[in-house]
Amino acid sequence: MLGLGFMRNLKSPPAFLFPSLVSFISVSLSQFSLAMVPFFFASSSLLSMLAISVLVFAALLFLSAAVFGRCFRQLLGISASAPAFVFFNVLFIWGVYLSVIRQGIPSLEDVVFNAECALLMIGLYSILSSDPGLVADGYSCLDRYDRCSFSEDNPHFVDEELSTNSAFCEQLNVMIEENAPLSKRVRYCNICKAYIRGFDHHCPAFGNCIGQNNYLLFMALLVGFVITEVSYVVYSAQFIMKSQNMQYIRLENSLSGNLAISTMLFSLLQVLWQVVFLIWHIYCVCFNIKTDEWINWKKYPEFQLIVQSQPGQPIPEMRYRNPYHKGIISNTKEFLKMEE
Repeated sequence: MLGLGFMRNLKSPPAFLFPSLVSFISVSLSQFSLAMVPFFFASSSLLSMLAISVLVFAALLFLSAAVFGRCFRQLLGISASAPAFVFFNVLFIWGVYLSVIRQGIPSLEDVVFNAECALLMIGLYSILSSDPGLVADGYSCLDRYDRCSFSEDNPHFVDEELSTNSAFCEQLNVMIEENAPLSKRVRYCNICKAYIRGFDHHCPAFGNCIGQNNYLLFMALLVGFVITEVSYVVYSAQFIMKSQNMQYIRLENSLSGNLAISTMLFSLLQVLWQVVFLIWHIYCVCFNIKTDEWINWKKYPEFQLIVQSQPGQPIPEMRYRNPYHKGIISNTKEFLKMEE
C-alpha cells in the first residue's frame, strides 16, 4: 500500500503534481542560492563558508515556508511536498556529481557512488509505499478495549462485542490472554488519522508513518543517506583539491565550481544532523523505546511508575519506567525480527 500521508494525493494527479512542482522550484532556488556563498566569499575558509551556508539555508527555509509557501497556498491552494523536496535534493546532488564531480573521480568509486544514489531512490520509493503497520478497524476496537475491565483482579475479561468485532479483535484477545495487550504499542497518528502498530513517529520527509513494519527500512534508509552524503563530501573535496592543484577550473569564477563547493557544504550540513538523528534511533533500538513513547510517556499508563508519597508529600510522585526494555541484546534481536 502507499504511504498513508501520500495515498490521498495520488488519487488526484493535480494534488500530487502541483506540490511536486512547488518542491522542485524550492529546491532549485535554494541550491542555486547556496551556490552564491562560495561566489561572494571565495577568499573565506570552508569552515566560514559552512557557517554562512547554515545561515543562508535557515533563511531560505524561512522564506520558503513563510513567504513562498504561503503565497502558493493562498493564491493556488497548494503547498510543497516534503518527500518531493527530499527526492529533488537527492536528484540535484546526483546531477552535480554526474556533470561536475565525476570527471575527477576514479572509475570504481564512481560506480560505488552511482549505486548508492540509485539505492537511495529505491529506498525512498519503498518507504513511501510501505505499510507502517496500519491497524484495520483499530479505532473502534481500541475504544472498546479501553472500556473493558482489564485489571489484576480480572485480567481475562473481554467485552463480548469486542471479541466478535473483527480479526484484529481476535488477535487482541489472544494477546490479552498472554498478558501482553496488543493495544499497548498501537498508537494513533494525528497526521494520518490512523492507528499504527509500533508507531515511532510520522516522518514528513518520507511522507509516511514509521511503525513496526517499516522501522527497519527507515533505519537502513537513514544509514544510506549518511553513507551517500559522506561519500559525496569526500569525492567533492577530492575534486576541489585536484582542480585547484591542476588549475582544471577556476572554482571561484565558475558556476560548476561554485556548485561543487555549495553541494559539498550542503551534504556536510545534512550529515551533521542526520548522524545525531541516527544515534537517537540506535538508542531507541537498544532500549526498546519509541520516539512517541519517549516524548509522550505520561500519556501511556505502562510507562508510569507511581511512587508512594513520603511523609509531608500528600501527592504521589509519577516516574518514568520502560516495561519493554529486555536488555540491549534482546532488544536488538527483537528489532531485527520486527518485520517477520
